[in-house]
Amino acid sequence: MRPGTIEKTLFSDETSFQLFCNTIKHWYKNARPIRPMPKDRSKIFAWGSFCVKGKTSLFCFKRIMDAKYYTEILEKHIPEANSMLGDEWRLQQDNDPKHTSRIAQEFLDNNVPEVMDWPFNSPDLNPIENLWAIVKRNVEKRRPKNLNELESFLGEEWDKIPNSLLINLVDSMP
Repeated sequence: MRPGTIEKTLFSDETSFQLFCNTIKHWYKNARPIRPMPKDRSKIFAWGSFCVKGKTSLFCFKRIMDAKYYTEILEKHIPEANSMLGDEWRLQQDNDPKHTSRIAQEFLDNNVPEVMDWPFNSPDLNPIENLWAIVKRNVEKRRPKNLNELESFLGEEWDKIPNSLLINLVDSMP
């Protein structure tokens, strides 16, 4: 692709959200309040992507993702990418084995205009990691009490992310 392709790059990744994660630090004058801590830290997984023109819809799921499931998720979201970016765009994904599997590679070769080369063991380079951190913090501030609330808050917080933040995240890329 030509120079300026960062504007045509769709950054993608999946992450997990747990109930009662307690990543937000609070200072208490008196005794710390007692919070419920489940023995089974139930999770919701989410896949999302974004570019300078916006975000795809968030995809939440509760099962472990494998290569086949990954391609099913991509298949649902490629029309959104085409709508935002046209026919010439590139997908950024990390080198997770399910992303680089034969099944995923065949799907990507047939359905995505270009897949960006990405260095191994470099998750900090992906700007979506910063977006996930923002969404996780915002969800945790709302203190979901169960998985249904967690999933609901997750979708709401994803939808609230302004395009100006997405542009700043993309502009942070060298």
